[in-house]
Amino acid sequence: MLVPVALALALGGCARTGEIDASGGITAVRSACPVVGVAAGTGDITLFKTPGATDEKSIDVVANMTNVRGNCADAGADIVTTVGFTVEARRTDTAAARDLILPYYVAIVRGGTNVVAKRVGRVNVHFDAGQARGQVAGEASTTISRAAATLPDDVREKLTRRRKAGDEDAAVDPLTQPEVRQAVASASFEALVGFQLTDAQLRYNATR
Repeated sequence: MLVPVALALALGGCARTGEIDASGGITAVRSACPVVGVAAGTGDITLFKTPGATDEKSIDVVANMTNVRGNCADAGADIVTTVGFTVEARRTDTAAARDLILPYYVAIVRGGTNVVAKRVGRVNVHFDAGQARGQVAGEASTTISRAAATLPDDVREKLTRRRKAGDEDAAVDPLTQPEVRQAVASASFEALVGFQLTDAQLRYNATR
């Protein structure tokens, strides 16, 4: 199970995202669910026929992670997010049937940079004889405690308090205050998936 973390903040009551309220300004709504996506540099994997080779003629299999989506249940104390994705693979040698095991990970990232939990899984891509392409659906889940990342009451008040023209701080964005900015960052989470790559595979993805 992943480290208990959560997010619970709504600005402007039940206003919709980007809605302009009667007192002026734009309201924003933040979900308790983590943002779901693919971590940069890990959305594809290239396998080579010869260890250490990186030239195009040596490519064995290229696989991509696509159609990443999240299904979040946030009604209780624990926020459970199921992350679904599709792996699409293409091979160069189609002579025989083949099963290929590919490792993937799901990670919870806090504040945009801090990985607080990670789990590794595997998917099996099957190729029939004579078939160059294979596809398989994968799924991972994260469990996040809502209480662990609920904003403190004083920070919530600074963000949601209505400000009128003429107020001393009417034109001051509360997010310019370091303590507020830090609290919001601490309460922001992402559920990221990608292929579990070796150092060499990461270098290849970064430099190709």
